[in-house]
Amino acid sequence: MKSDHQFVIITGISGAGKSHVLKTFEELGYFCIDNLPVLLITKFAEICQQTDANIKRVALVIDIREGIFFDDLFNELDTLKNLGTPYSILFLEASDDVLLRRFSETRRKHPLSGSGTVLDSIQIERQKLRKILNSADHVIDTSPLNVHELKDRIFQAFSPIEKKSRMKITINSFSYRYGIPPDSDLVFDVRFLPNPHYVEDLRPYTGMDKKVEEYVLEFPLTKNFTNKSWKLIEFLIPAYIKEGRAYLTISFGCTGGKHRSVVIANEFCRILLKKKYTEVTVSHRDIGWHR
Repeated sequence: MKSDHQFVIITGISGAGKSHVLKTFEELGYFCIDNLPVLLITKFAEICQQTDANIKRVALVIDIREGIFFDDLFNELDTLKNLGTPYSILFLEASDDVLLRRFSETRRKHPLSGSGTVLDSIQIERQKLRKILNSADHVIDTSPLNVHELKDRIFQAFSPIEKKSRMKITINSFSYRYGIPPDSDLVFDVRFLPNPHYVEDLRPYTGMDKKVEEYVLEFPLTKNFTNKSWKLIEFLIPAYIKEGRAYLTISFGCTGGKHRSVVIANEFCRILLKKKYTEVTVSHRDIGWHR
């Protein structure tokens, strides 16, 4: 029977970055286990199919630490296939000189270290992993990659959603009377826009009301500001994502935090949602703090 569960088997050369990759899979919403005994793979798959915990995507690190049980991996994968659970093998590779440098920098012992050198252990491990390397669905050489580039490669290959939708964006409105929100990454001062506070019919309302929104947005100055600011934000978001940022907070401030900043925050929330940035929330910190 076909299953909607999916397993990713993460394996590869010791020192190639499996721990970093596993953390990235956690960000992608996978249920992650490091060094699960090989003989428990299908048992765990059966549990996932029977449980109400809604575990759909699983990432498992299986490596040379498994010792003699490592030889049973392909038998377990055959059983996994018979269960109807799709899986893929991700193999992480790196050059000998890079691996030697990493082991030297971290002062970690190689899992196969014995009487020989670290290089000897690396060569023995390569021989043991040759069959798995040849069967891998994805092979990534981490030698030239920093942690951000490696993360991006994993996102490109395994993210279930569009890349730009992965960043969680929070839009804030605030009053300068009470200070800039401390978690702000980008801050825009909108006190130069026409102020509904000085329009008697609009003063009692907030930027959440349609009449206030229409008043603020109808001015050419507002439209010009919105267009130019969006171009800047649109330019910056991919750069933040490339650097590994998972969250971005954009704040818009006005004098009282009641009218202009609220309208503009809502407008940028709408723009982001239209552009398929699905994880967007809007917060109006000071909308009720007025004298």
